Amino acid sequence: QVQLVESGGGSVQAGGSLRLSCTTSGGTYRYMAWFRQAPGKEREGVTAIYTRTAATYYAVAVKGRFTISQDNAKNTLYLQMNSLKVEDTATYYCAASSFMGVTWWRAADFGYWGQGTQVTVSS
Repeated sequence: QVQLVESGGGSVQAGGSLRLSCTTSGGTYRYMAWFRQAPGKEREGVTAIYTRTAATYYAVAVKGRFTISQDNAKNTLYLQMNSLKVEDTATYYCAASSFMGVTWWRAADFGYWGQGTQVTVSS
């Protein structure tokens, strides 16, 4: 049974940092990603990693502030978020895909999802 479990969300002031974790079980994946969804908005791709080579991809809005990484020994994906902005406030989801032909920012290409963790950034 595939499971993705996120942790590490919370509330922080603008300029602060948070680290999200996503622990996986029950499968191996070619791509893993972080998406986020703010109230009233569509789910958007934040960053992704191709697990075979550790190649990474970032949305323009977070590039230079967020870092995705993986610890294969712990079956854990991380999202280090620095210099957080109010507009980063959202529910963050971990996602995984076993397919090769993935568009990393497209939610429909990911078949496995975590339950989400809330990140709130205040001014």
